Amino acid sequence: MIITGAEAIIESLKNEKVDVVFGYPGGAVLTLYDALYQADFRHILTKHEQGAVHAADGYARATGKVGVVIATSGPGATNLVTGIATAYMDSIPLVAITGQVAVPLIGRDSFQEADIRGITTPITKHNYLVKKAEDLPAALKEAFYIARTGRPGPVVVDIAKDVFAASFDYQYPQEVKLRGYRPVYAGDTEVIERVFAEMKSAQKPLIFVGGGVNLSDSAEELKDLIEQTGFPVISSLMGLGCLSYDHPQFLGMVGMHGTYAANMATTECDLLLGIGVRFDDRVTGLLSEFAAKAKIVHFDIDPAEINKNVLAHIRVIGDIKWSMPALTQQVKAVSGELKEQVRSWLEKVQNWYREKPLTYVRGTDLVMPQAVVEKVSQLTQGDAVIVTDVGQHQMWVAQFYGFKNPRSLLTSGGLGTMGYGLPAALGAQCGLPDKPVILFVGDGGVMMNCQEFATAAEYHFPVKVLILNNQCLGMVAQWQRMFYGGRYSQTNLKGSPTDFVKLAEAMGVAGLRVTKPEELGKIIEQALAIPGPVVVDIQIPEVLDVFPMVPAGACLDQMMLGGLEG
Repeated sequence: MIITGAEAIIESLKNEKVDVVFGYPGGAVLTLYDALYQADFRHILTKHEQGAVHAADGYARATGKVGVVIATSGPGATNLVTGIATAYMDSIPLVAITGQVAVPLIGRDSFQEADIRGITTPITKHNYLVKKAEDLPAALKEAFYIARTGRPGPVVVDIAKDVFAASFDYQYPQEVKLRGYRPVYAGDTEVIERVFAEMKSAQKPLIFVGGGVNLSDSAEELKDLIEQTGFPVISSLMGLGCLSYDHPQFLGMVGMHGTYAANMATTECDLLLGIGVRFDDRVTGLLSEFAAKAKIVHFDIDPAEINKNVLAHIRVIGDIKWSMPALTQQVKAVSGELKEQVRSWLEKVQNWYREKPLTYVRGTDLVMPQAVVEKVSQLTQGDAVIVTDVGQHQMWVAQFYGFKNPRSLLTSGGLGTMGYGLPAALGAQCGLPDKPVILFVGDGGVMMNCQEFATAAEYHFPVKVLILNNQCLGMVAQWQRMFYGGRYSQTNLKGSPTDFVKLAEAMGVAGLRVTKPEELGKIIEQALAIPGPVVVDIQIPEVLDVFPMVPAGACLDQMMLGGLEG
């Protein structure tokens, strides 16, 4: 059929089963937006392009679908960069459609021109510059295929302005064949047998799960493997929710702010099965001492990730939706023997978990942030999508919220993007309209994209925003307190106090405030009961540290417990 490039994009989105896009219009994409208007295609208008890309990211994490964002050329496209990098670091499937100046103007420093292909090359799986309408269908088909297959990630499709208006005979490709891109699903079964042999001889094995389990929707396969082996389990930040927090084999999060049991188990284990993990520096601490007594098995779909940070004794390359069931099938024949073999080890690490739990000072006249997280966990019973921004509150949520389900924690893990939380929560709520979505955010991070309160009000997204307000940049101040002699350079926010209740109300969102511990439960219950979006400004202590903490570059067993070891 003969249609314009703009119409072809909409048809292509429909072919990819896209039901919503996030974006912000501008000169280079006006023809596309006119086509969206005429097609009545669902579009969420955020108040900033960065809000749009984080919303698309949150939608993708919550639903497992590809998130789609649209922005105009130049500043519109460059405003997506932080969000694209956030998605890239956490392997989130995203397609960013950006406008570019007309073909004759490319390379002439034209008005609102930016080389978005060059800018985003290091932070995308792939990107395109489309100069002919006839090239659009193949570029879009490939973009979605690349974004969602193998190790997921963002793809940018930059489209010249005149392409949107050009007419051509549209046909959408049925399949994709890319010579340089062939994701491996099933790996080598002989490698699985080698892993099985190591498991049968291990006395102190440990399973380490990461975000790859969430991304591949493999929580059930993971649980089956865990329960057949009897092995203890630890998680990265991105892996939380893959296994319920109350599972008897679960020891909590490992790393800089991980549990005593998880960090000590990693230090003492003789076999570490890393499943869908990156072994990033926040997990490993001092690399040379990470799991130094263990043989390490690394399960990953991306060969480039193997041996990047930690040397793997056995590499299992392939989708973990293939590798875990393949390994479980081997284990089932000796399940009883394996459980008996590791019984004393499991009891030892479980004792660590009980004897040195995560805790905090209770019974004060101050609202403790950990108590806020525990109260929300109690009220939601794990049946909510929890979104965080970045900072101390992010770690308190990881430590004290009882995650029961996969894809229930949305957070910027790799890039650590402040300002991510609010728009990501809106995207999650858009994708899961019947699910409670609760955002924990600091008073610093919320200001970075606070304009999206207006988006929440406009689209009636019933997100509950809990601002843990300590009037400072909490995590940065903690580092200044610990490692910079208490010199609080530019982290004190008292000089520009913001009334978040008034700010919310000014944008059409209900605002509540908590200043005393006895108000906490009642106000949170009230917020959860209000049908629309709500902001709760919760006053917490200014000087409060996240513990345990492994200082940067230290070993995992060199935790600072802060006197709160239970």
